[in-house]
Amino acid sequence: MFTGIVETLAKVVQIQPENGNIHFTLHNDIAHTFKIDQSISHNGVCLTVVAIDKTNNTYTVTAIAETLQKTNLGQVQLHDFVNIEQSMQWNGRIDGHIVQGHIDQIAQCVMAQEDAGSWRFGFQYDQKTQNITVEKGSICINGVSLTVVASKPDYFSVAIIPYTYEHTNFKNLKVGSIVNIEFDILGKYIQKYLQNMNMVLTPKD
Repeated sequence: MFTGIVETLAKVVQIQPENGNIHFTLHNDIAHTFKIDQSISHNGVCLTVVAIDKTNNTYTVTAIAETLQKTNLGQVQLHDFVNIEQSMQWNGRIDGHIVQGHIDQIAQCVMAQEDAGSWRFGFQYDQKTQNITVEKGSICINGVSLTVVASKPDYFSVAIIPYTYEHTNFKNLKVGSIVNIEFDILGKYIQKYLQNMNMVLTPKD
């Protein structure tokens, strides 16, 4: 479980394919504090630490084929930076919102512009998934907890403050970039409930 508050960036220093999986080795300044089997969010994807080199502050995680197909991790290249968050502690504050680290789908950046000291990004996604956003609701993009500004059936936008822009990989996003999206868990439960209710009220012959 995560909160969507990114702790730091990690640089990809090695990519090792194995069968349908990929082992990513990454470097950051806090890697020496990680532990084997620890769950860490990478661009919003919960991955398990499988190896650590504390001397060089590097660690390795494995993304299986299904994860690579459903997220943007399959497009990550050597020297790219990913957003990192360690799992939340129950005795701490939830500064973002409840994030599971389970990506619902990817989205494409269709707008990226500076807006009077902040930045505004717009994203398009496949509506067939029936995932939804609401204005002022929560959304997780590449592991970053954000508030929806504008909401349409297949589009939403967010506003980024300077601190978030500088301390996450949002500063590397541009029109055409692919991001990982996790929709608000409460919204997903409500949507599922309403779908089931509709099936009960309109049974098939």
